[in-house]
Amino acid sequence: MSDFCMVLSNLRRPRLLMHAARFGLGDYCRDRDLRRLVKGGLSPEQTVPSLLALEADIEASRLAGEGGYSAARHIDVLVALLAEARLLRRTRLA
Repeated sequence: MSDFCMVLSNLRRPRLLMHAARFGLGDYCRDRDLRRLVKGGLSPEQTVPSLLALEADIEASRLAGEGGYSAARHIDVLVALLAEARLLRRTRLA
């Protein structure tokens, strides 16, 4: 878990993207949203690495200025990543 925490704490994204992602946390529904983003297991230990990889790909697309970049999808992934990391922290502390 500490590796994920370190990666998340070092994540540097535009302020507007992170603000939108934090705002979206209130509407996050794990059952609905996670299925759209990642395939496979639903434990936070499995989803956080998948979401980190997906977010890294989207960030690379944003930085490259690719036409297929979607800010809405980027925010969706960031919301899920923040929520799943929070859930992972809670399960580790319990």
